[in-house]
Amino acid sequence: MHFEELVRRTEPARAGLVAIPVIQDCLAGRVTRAQYLAFLGEAYHHVRHTVPLLMACGSRLEEPTASWLRPALAEYIAEETGHEAWILEDIAASGGDPEAVRRRGPGLATELMVAYVYDYIGRQNPVGFLGMVHVLEGTSVALATQAAQAMRKALDLPESAFTYLTSHGSLDRKHVQYFATLVEQLERPQDRDAVAHVAGAVYRLYGDIFRSLPS
Repeated sequence: MHFEELVRRTEPARAGLVAIPVIQDCLAGRVTRAQYLAFLGEAYHHVRHTVPLLMACGSRLEEPTASWLRPALAEYIAEETGHEAWILEDIAASGGDPEAVRRRGPGLATELMVAYVYDYIGRQNPVGFLGMVHVLEGTSVALATQAAQAMRKALDLPESAFTYLTSHGSLDRKHVQYFATLVEQLERPQDRDAVAHVAGAVYRLYGDIFRSLPS
């Protein structure tokens, strides 16, 4: 019930993200290699914060939430560790320069999204971090595999150039199911409100990353 409520409350924001022209172009295979490399570069710079954000969230939790949510976050940490390396490998397989991406740093939209979530964890409610999980994993399940197939055909790139998208499309399907069980255990209304609030904000901020990609 709580998870269904979260989906309902955030549906307009989700629809706004999916409707962004560059996302629709990716799904239809209307994409350039420069756009794909730009996406991978920004993905690297937010995915490398996944584990630190999980750790920050766990460190801020208070009882009784900490007792049952920290072990779940520990499982996420184990499964998410090293995923940013997949993105660097995809960049290399797509003809990009992974080291240049690492040195360049994130674009402003990516930096703002990551900073927002760190700030919310530290100053508001750490449980709100689950809102970011809802956006990124839910979007991945809905779009990643389809987009990877369309872009691979359009760009004539090898499968090794789409490790991040294809692996997350299948892996995050399991994560979304597990995530739903966590949301159902959120007994405090303020925790559920925090998750929905952060999800709505991250849908917008994540969308800004796509809006910032080359047209």
